[in-house]
Amino acid sequence: MRSADVRRHAATPLTAPLYPLRAARFTDREYLNVVYRTDPQALRAVVPEPLEIDEPLVRFEVMKMGDADGFGPYTECGQVVPVRFDGEHGEYLHAMYLDHFGATAAGRELSAYPKAIGSPALAVEQGALAGTLDWGSQRVATATMAYKWQPLAREEARSQIAVPTFAVKIVPGYQGDLRVCDLTRTEITDITVKEAWTGPARLQLFAHVMAPLADLPVLEIVSASHIVTDLTLAPMRPVYDFLTAG
Repeated sequence: MRSADVRRHAATPLTAPLYPLRAARFTDREYLNVVYRTDPQALRAVVPEPLEIDEPLVRFEVMKMGDADGFGPYTECGQVVPVRFDGEHGEYLHAMYLDHFGATAAGRELSAYPKAIGSPALAVEQGALAGTLDWGSQRVATATMAYKWQPLAREEARSQIAVPTFAVKIVPGYQGDLRVCDLTRTEITDITVKEAWTGPARLQLFAHVMAPLADLPVLEIVSASHIVTDLTLAPMRPVYDFLTAG
């Protein structure tokens, strides 16, 4: 393989990359969202400047992908934080856990998603929508919501999941230094809301050193939603360089 051929690849193994180099289209992407109030000091400790926090809120989400281009079905969950950057309201992606290595690698390498391997699940059980996250044999999170309790306006559902999202992109150098350390921005496009519901919910987080979701404790449940959509994820772009910031 010639040098020019190597340069045409953006992922390894060179002969069998894990993901396609294009925007991913998701069909029947199902969300369970639980927004809760947390400790302000704990939240400020994990959200990097220059992002600003208006209220100490966190959204715990479980996403079941009915079908994703290049990956097929898988499940993902994590925590996101409502923030502002340069006057624009959005969400900061704090931590994400997936049961699909290819989607995990693509999120980290091709974009800036803070993805790690875990065992999330989303299912309906006796009138409750239940979302869980396990790390190995240990339970990390359990969220439950009354199933299809009350319709949610489609525009409200769209506004919940179509906000801009921010994440930190880090590319380490070979000697332990940093080659890239950016705040990045992306957004969801071509979104179709197929179903949208709201209702009562509960959320439990359990302390785990490798998945420290419980470091942002649940003080009060604010809202919950169950949304099914088709959508496309736009590419990330850098909006702030931590390496040159004062």
